[in-house]
Amino acid sequence: MKARIEAVATAFPESELSDEKLEQEHPEWNVRKLGRTTGIKNRNVAGDEVMSSDLAAQAALRLFEENGIDPKSIDYLLLCTQSPDFPLPTTACVVQNAVGMRTSVGAVDINLGCSGFVYSLAFAKGLIETGQASTVLVITVETFSKFANPDDKATRPIFGDGASAVLVSSDPSERDFLDGFVLGTDGEGGKHLVVPAGSLADGKRISAGSPASVRELESNGYDMYMDGTEIFNFTLRVVPDCVDQVLSKANLTLDEIDHVIFHQANGFLIEHLRKKLEIPREKFLISMADYGNTGSSTIPIVLHDALKDAKISRGDKVLVVGFGVGLSWGGAVLTW
Repeated sequence: MKARIEAVATAFPESELSDEKLEQEHPEWNVRKLGRTTGIKNRNVAGDEVMSSDLAAQAALRLFEENGIDPKSIDYLLLCTQSPDFPLPTTACVVQNAVGMRTSVGAVDINLGCSGFVYSLAFAKGLIETGQASTVLVITVETFSKFANPDDKATRPIFGDGASAVLVSSDPSERDFLDGFVLGTDGEGGKHLVVPAGSLADGKRISAGSPASVRELESNGYDMYMDGTEIFNFTLRVVPDCVDQVLSKANLTLDEIDHVIFHQANGFLIEHLRKKLEIPREKFLISMADYGNTGSSTIPIVLHDALKDAKISRGDKVLVVGFGVGLSWGGAVLTW
């Protein structure tokens, strides 16, 4: 048996933060100029009462309804998030109950951000191809807008909230539909993207410049901190090598890839990568303007939009690469 993606669905909170609204709050930011660089014009933001489990359940129920899937047919739930409802219980357990899955399922959270979807697919592949499960529901969900300080120009315009639900199931073919996995970690760089408040440890423990007081901000209780320059340099360092390694492991060349999806960090960064790797524009799929950076959900959101617009057909090969917080990265080739 081989693991294969069967269906994708997405969900977003109803509230939106457009460039116009952001500009009204912070006219000194020159939001329109910033948007031309980031490629982001709008973000969905979760209200105070909307939690990650709510968006995750919404995405899962939409997946079930749109594809005629019985929730009790799922063998395992992998929920990837770095914005869980609680330190405990596990958000996957909350969602298992909310969507009506049977109790004889495995359900676990994966605490990883921008590369988390690729990692989750690697775990789903392992569960299926070792015979531990026939169907795995992979959910990604982030409510990063809750972490961003409202007065922080480096994070507030970038991050949005959203969820995806992806059904990975067994296929009797001997063909690899999820292939070429490459995963990497550089924890020394964890200090460059961190939520310094609201946890058991103080942000100063990992990053002296991260607390709100150091940045002359009034704390919102979380105060996400990002060193954009360091993240940019890290990405340019690891992504080209990751792409080469994935293609080598999958025994493919870039010419044999039909579509490329990078984590939607920001427009300037991924366009720089596209040019550096000489990826043809027509192969490069982007869905960022209306969503912002949704962390672990960016890649499946692009997948969903491309499928909805009939840009991806059965048999197409899709190169996916996630990179960021951790610092971590992961890549793979998906055959649709």
